[in-house]
Amino acid sequence: MGWRGYGRQRSGTALCPIGIAALEDKIVQQAVSQVLGAIYEEDFANFSYGFRPGRSPHNALDAIWVAITQRKVNWVLDADIRSFFDTLDHEWLMKFVEHRVADPRTLRLIRKWLRAGVSEDGQWSATTVGTPQGAVISPLLANLYLHYVLDLWGKWWRKNRVRGEVIIVRYADDFVMGFQYRDDAERFLQELRERFAKFKLEIHQDKTRLIEFGRFAIENREKRGAGKPETFDFLGFTHICAKRRKDGKFTVKRKVIAKRMRAKLKEIKDTLMRHRHDPVPKLGKWLRAVVQGYFNYYAVPGTSRLMNTFRGLVNRLWLRALRRRSQKGRNLTWERMQRLFATWIPTVKIAHPYPNQRLCVMNPR
Repeated sequence: MGWRGYGRQRSGTALCPIGIAALEDKIVQQAVSQVLGAIYEEDFANFSYGFRPGRSPHNALDAIWVAITQRKVNWVLDADIRSFFDTLDHEWLMKFVEHRVADPRTLRLIRKWLRAGVSEDGQWSATTVGTPQGAVISPLLANLYLHYVLDLWGKWWRKNRVRGEVIIVRYADDFVMGFQYRDDAERFLQELRERFAKFKLEIHQDKTRLIEFGRFAIENREKRGAGKPETFDFLGFTHICAKRRKDGKFTVKRKVIAKRMRAKLKEIKDTLMRHRHDPVPKLGKWLRAVVQGYFNYYAVPGTSRLMNTFRGLVNRLWLRALRRRSQKGRNLTWERMQRLFATWIPTVKIAHPYPNQRLCVMNPR
């Protein structure tokens, strides 16, 4: 097997080894992934959104927003799987694949990819668990694993074990669930821990929370003197219980996770300072691409003010970097910079429709 070249990829706060396959392996993995994807696309649950054709993180965000605002959701389980991609069990995975794939050549290839090992700082080590992060086929295999471990069991549990409504939205190993009744949620979490233990997975105790969240959370907590409802993070956004200004009805407000915005601004600042002596048009083109890419993901309805704040902070970082080019840079006026901003930095435009509008188009039912 032609497996070569490895680095590290940040996962949460840890750095995880990633695998970079040889070109021949990439081609074969892509072919196998397409064939298996066509097979399993018929099986995957409708609430699974990660790494599937025609589905994006924003479709998952739409689904959780509509479910909380329009269904009987009073409690939200914000769950986290501890080091999922690093602990996925090879033997269980192969058993799952064998449910639908009988070709021994395909099964042999998958086993070899899983056991290809990782090489870091010139030292090779075998892999007995987990999928190589960076491999073309890894997202499909991870989706397949959770399809059998979580999705199918979750559908059965929702049908047979609850007395109220339950909603599930999963994107890769990140999933959120909504419950009508607290006792259903607590019982599910307990049985989920047991279910995961059977398949060599573990719920991250510190990052998994059951919170009161939904249409009646604000009023119920006010009556008990419990303060504002807690928030939860999902796919880059913090979700907040709120009321609409126009009519006072319940809504879910979304804003960029604060630490992610800070991290992005620091990344931009560091790059600008390193390249502050580059020609202004070159820096301008780079900034335009970065800011537009940020807006393309995070500019959802209700975030206009936050996006304008982000744009303003980027402008100030650029001004500071240009003023550090030389002593003459201190004479660079704000008025002159305004012209540069207008030329190179995109203005804020909401890039996505309201979640209920897009979800209705995607799912006419």
